[in-house]
Amino acid sequence: MTEIHLTEEEQAFIDSKLQSGVYKSAEDVVRAALHSLEYSDELTRQMIDAADAQVAAGETIRFESAEAVADSIIERGMRRLNRKS
Repeated sequence: MTEIHLTEEEQAFIDSKLQSGVYKSAEDVVRAALHSLEYSDELTRQMIDAADAQVAAGETIRFESAEAVADSIIERGMRRLNRKS
């Protein structure tokens, strides 16, 4: 069996999950956290693979400066917000 050492904050987090009644044991909390991490890692891998495919296909945008990148991000974000309203 693996032994782990937790900070006070991590133990308090586990305790709060146990007190909520959602989990029956610390092992259940850790198991759920590992499942969540595995899912997050898989999503990250998929996004990286998709980005690599876009670069390989030449689907990139060139910017002249960091300011131009920031402006583009803000502009795209504003367009998305306006579509949702």
